[in-house]
Amino acid sequence: MLKLKSATRRTALLTAFGLAASVLSVSTMPVAAQDAKPIKIGWAAWSDAEFVTKLAAKLIKDELGQDVELVQTDVAPLYQGVSRGDVDAMMMAWLPQTHADYFDKVKDRVETLGTVYDGAKLGWVVPEYIPESEIASIEDLKKPNVQKELGGTIQGIDPGAGLTRLSEKAVKEYGLDGYKLQISSEAGMLTSVDRSYRGEKWFVATSWSPHWMFGKYKLRYLNDPKTSLGEAEHIDVLARKDFSTDNPKVAGFLSRMKLPIADLEAAMFTAQETSYDEAVAKYITDHPDQVKTWLGDKN
Repeated sequence: MLKLKSATRRTALLTAFGLAASVLSVSTMPVAAQDAKPIKIGWAAWSDAEFVTKLAAKLIKDELGQDVELVQTDVAPLYQGVSRGDVDAMMMAWLPQTHADYFDKVKDRVETLGTVYDGAKLGWVVPEYIPESEIASIEDLKKPNVQKELGGTIQGIDPGAGLTRLSEKAVKEYGLDGYKLQISSEAGMLTSVDRSYRGEKWFVATSWSPHWMFGKYKLRYLNDPKTSLGEAEHIDVLARKDFSTDNPKVAGFLSRMKLPIADLEAAMFTAQETSYDEAVAKYITDHPDQVKTWLGDKN
């Protein structure tokens, strides 16, 4: 069975902040550090966001000596939380297109600290065992035999995700009237992909890079001639207004933190095979010069 190790969502309401989230405390800090207000970093339960957020949290705690709380919620309330100052920062703003609607509503009430990785991509994928002569483009999904093999279903993720919004747009723009976009979650999509892949059944699923699934399965993106799903994107770190002034040390660190996508995907795959804590520790050990650059002058 596929091992899905993303953090389990809780439904507890953070009354103080008005966010549906689970708060994960990052280890025990020395007494002096506990007296300081913890840095609150928000994230949605996506594999890439989980890894970079937990990597940043460990370095902020271990190297910068500040406590961290990780606030897990959905994308829309995450943007609102940062804009209201309920959350200090988030490390998963997919721009310029995927999260455009969310960002446009809050851009005057947040600050961009930097880009944590670029060259990211959204799209629909199929397994390599489906002949490219049968499916090479989203346009090919309209072939009657292809639609039949796929059961008229596109495996999707969370209803609030930017990828879901763009996929709904793609269904309309390509005239895929006989298809249903199956709204689910990342975990649900991956379970369906794993089941179909092991049985060598045909499937098409929404996906994105970076993602560890490309290390586990042989997949290819479908061509998107209408660019309905967008083009290459950058993933930015957003913070509440005045965060840089209030906490220049952490803001400076977050502004310098940047990972090559190949390194990130390898780390995400390690996290699935072991745990996120082990993958984070391994990344820090394997990339000392990179980490040193991120930390800059810690004094």
